[in-house]
Amino acid sequence: MKKSVSLSKQITFVFICVVACIIALCFLANSLFLEKYYIHNKQKALLNAYNELNKDDTDIEYATDEYDRQLQLLCERYSLDVLVVDAESSTVKYMGMDPDELKFKLWDHLFGEKSDNSNDNEKRVLRKSDSFEICISTDARSKTKYIEMWGILDNDNLFLISSALEGVQDSVHISNKFLAYVGLASLLIGALVIIYVSRRISHPILELSKISNRIATLDFDAKYDGKEKNEIGILGENINKLSDSLQKTISELKTANNELRLDIEKKNEIDNMRKEFLANVSHELKTPIALIQGYAEGLQEDISEDPQDRAYYLEVITDEASKMNNMVQKLLTLNQLEFGNNVVTLERFDITALIEGCISSSRILIGNTDITIAFSANERVFVWGDEFMIEEVIMNYLSNAINHCDGEKVIEVTIVQNGTNARISVFNTGKNIPDESIEHIWDKFYKVDKARTRAYGGSGIGLSIVKAIMNAHNHDYGVINNDNGVTFWLELDVE
Repeated sequence: MKKSVSLSKQITFVFICVVACIIALCFLANSLFLEKYYIHNKQKALLNAYNELNKDDTDIEYATDEYDRQLQLLCERYSLDVLVVDAESSTVKYMGMDPDELKFKLWDHLFGEKSDNSNDNEKRVLRKSDSFEICISTDARSKTKYIEMWGILDNDNLFLISSALEGVQDSVHISNKFLAYVGLASLLIGALVIIYVSRRISHPILELSKISNRIATLDFDAKYDGKEKNEIGILGENINKLSDSLQKTISELKTANNELRLDIEKKNEIDNMRKEFLANVSHELKTPIALIQGYAEGLQEDISEDPQDRAYYLEVITDEASKMNNMVQKLLTLNQLEFGNNVVTLERFDITALIEGCISSSRILIGNTDITIAFSANERVFVWGDEFMIEEVIMNYLSNAINHCDGEKVIEVTIVQNGTNARISVFNTGKNIPDESIEHIWDKFYKVDKARTRAYGGSGIGLSIVKAIMNAHNHDYGVINNDNGVTFWLELDVE
């Protein structure tokens, strides 16, 4: 990252350079043009005085007080020495310097002559006409420069108007010196002020820069809290809005990305389920198909002519076909439940009567075994659910209990109310389910004891149907290993 110069230093440097240039230009203008400007203004003053003297006003005599007041005002206003003489060289009026000195000056301009105590003057003509001449002359003794105007008035009187240039070059030097002091002081004070002001400006900009860096790293907690009412404040508000918009947009993108990831996972899961399903179905159907095919070929080739053998072959074929049909029916039911094609119709029904009906139907499965099913209900219990689906769950629990019942060969069905819920449990004596198998018994085609399951014609789908039905009802279900057996249970709403 390139090393940067702070904005405060840049502003201070630019300010000092600008002020220094302005002071230098003032020095240059003062040295080159102040004297010319001063002389230009003096010329205007001389011309104004000449116009006042040359007024065509014959009613006012030179000796009157009114004329004296006018001449006095002119001399005081422009710092002028004025001399007016007639054709006889007599002094008509003067103001300021000794009239004899003024006469010497006038005669020198008229005739180029001077008194014995004066030396030649240096003279530079500035302006000349038929009636007057304006020039700059230097007194030989005092070395003082004068700007003078002499000539003839409209009334034929001679005049001389003189004004000392008052050391304009010294004035320029003094002015430059004073300007230097003022400039240095202004530069110092201005630099201090601009440092303070630039820091006030650069501080919020630096803060905004830090906030933008944090936003660039997706830290959207960074907010600008300045109270400025200028462009910096507006920039801060816009950065805050940008931060909120970016946070919202990124949140939406993450949500969409998460949903996409879940969709991909779900798709992969469905794909894996499909592969697993095909593998399991192929495995489950392979044995019955092989049996059916083998016994059918035996009948076809008349392997045995004994009627009892042929009847046995036909019984095996029928039994295996029935198992296949039962498995396909269960798979269709499970498929409809898992994909939500079966709508759960919630209704209030008597769970006691439903269990009694299921036990009655299960007695066919018990047959001549020594299994005892115990169920007693002191009162009727009404629950909410889909009656046909819950009947499927109870029948699966009972079928599972009958097929795995051992030991004392007792099956107990109980209903326990707990507040707004009713727990229906189906217990059977026998071996416990291995701990490593408990979480898998709800999976499709999973069998704890494959040989025993095959013996009674189980397909490993029944508990998967229970899981799908209870998930559709959004109610709990499970299995518990007891000391002398296993308990499967489910819960339903009473109210």
